[in-house]
Amino acid sequence: MAGVNNREGTCLEVKTLLMRKKAILLFFTVLLFLTACSEKENTSEPNQKSTHEEKVEEPKDEKQNNSISDSDYFNELPEIPEDTLDVVKQTPGKYANQTVFQEGVTEKVKQEIKEIPPLPENPSEQDYETYFKYVYSLAANDFQDPDDLVKKWEFSMFGSSDLNDPKYQFKDNYNVEIILDSSGSMGAIVDGKTQLQLAKEAINEFVGSLPEEVNISLRVYGHKGTGDDSDKQKSCSSIEQVYGFEKYESGAFNKALKQFQPSGWTPIAKSLKESFESFKKYDQKTNTNLIYLVSDGIETCDGNPVKVADEFAGSNVSPIINVIGFNVDSQAQKQLKSVADSSNGIYTTVGNKEQLTNEFERAQEVLLRWESWKADALIDVESQNLDNKLDISTYSNDWNFIKEDQIIRINEILTLLREQDKINLDNEEELKKRSSEVLEVINEAYDEIVNDLNTTNKKGIESLKESINKKYNKQVE
Repeated sequence: MAGVNNREGTCLEVKTLLMRKKAILLFFTVLLFLTACSEKENTSEPNQKSTHEEKVEEPKDEKQNNSISDSDYFNELPEIPEDTLDVVKQTPGKYANQTVFQEGVTEKVKQEIKEIPPLPENPSEQDYETYFKYVYSLAANDFQDPDDLVKKWEFSMFGSSDLNDPKYQFKDNYNVEIILDSSGSMGAIVDGKTQLQLAKEAINEFVGSLPEEVNISLRVYGHKGTGDDSDKQKSCSSIEQVYGFEKYESGAFNKALKQFQPSGWTPIAKSLKESFESFKKYDQKTNTNLIYLVSDGIETCDGNPVKVADEFAGSNVSPIINVIGFNVDSQAQKQLKSVADSSNGIYTTVGNKEQLTNEFERAQEVLLRWESWKADALIDVESQNLDNKLDISTYSNDWNFIKEDQIIRINEILTLLREQDKINLDNEEELKKRSSEVLEVINEAYDEIVNDLNTTNKKGIESLKESINKKYNKQVE
């Protein structure tokens, strides 16, 4: 029995020892497994972090390396002016003459710049140049061409034998036609009234103040149909002479003005063709022929108004075609100015009734001199000298206002760009430096132009005085 018990005890000790060994082995096995997993996790985390960092840095590197000039948003931008000619010929920006921080305009500008790419983190000189060109294309104003002012002086000297062009000589008869745009866009509101209403008021005041002997015509286009494509043919073919050529009669003329409202398309070329046909009986030998075209837009009826105006001006009628652009964009301004240039006429952009009335008043003064010019010739010359000096003063004031207005608009747009994270403060300051450089060019252009205008005025008036003195044997002081 004792032997049996000893054997059982020995077996139990062996089993216990084996179990301990298994437990130790299992412990180390688990420990090794956990260590391996931990190392794997530690190894994989940097890889994941590295991958994540690469993803974050990738667009950052792209932003640093890509030039914004490759973007379609910056294609075909006008050049920044570098001299006087560039300033007077610069294209008005999309928001010219508008205050950016006002209701309606702010939202439009924000939408305009919403999708443009931001400046890179480290912009190059080319990036800055491209970005400023874009800002300038939105903010640029229209500076008056001094040549247009000289043309106004020439027109104001109408009737002087000192002017070689026969069309500027007073004749036995004076015929004035106003061609008025009544297209749908003339329904735009300015100072609480439509542009067409303001134009009608200014025209009525103008013709009502003319000498009784003047023959007056009023031609209208765009007053039939709608702006829809389906009405294009109807609207483009509907041009009507609602008054003319007749002496002014208040009731009849007002009735003619009330016949139409802003409606359809803009057939400028066809209107000039029909005007040409009506004027053919008024030869320039015995008639002075003056046309005022008032429009707020470009030709939309597939005609070529510049070509028609050129043919009209070169005919035996030889009219002066003055053109008034009513709140026109840069494309329309270019076309309308070319129409005026075809007859050596005057082109003027106006934005309200007061400016429109001022343009008509220049013609009114000429027409009021029509009968009394010879007797008062010398007085007219002295008066013209003073008028020209006032014109130069007005031109100077307008130039400075336009300049300051443009600077403010550039700064406002830069502020919006920063608020939308397109540029940072450093970028903004750098872009403002470029604005200051343009300002220097504009100031130099101003000094040059005003000096030239004063010189031209002095020479022109002295020449006119001399010719009048010879003609009338009067002493000129």
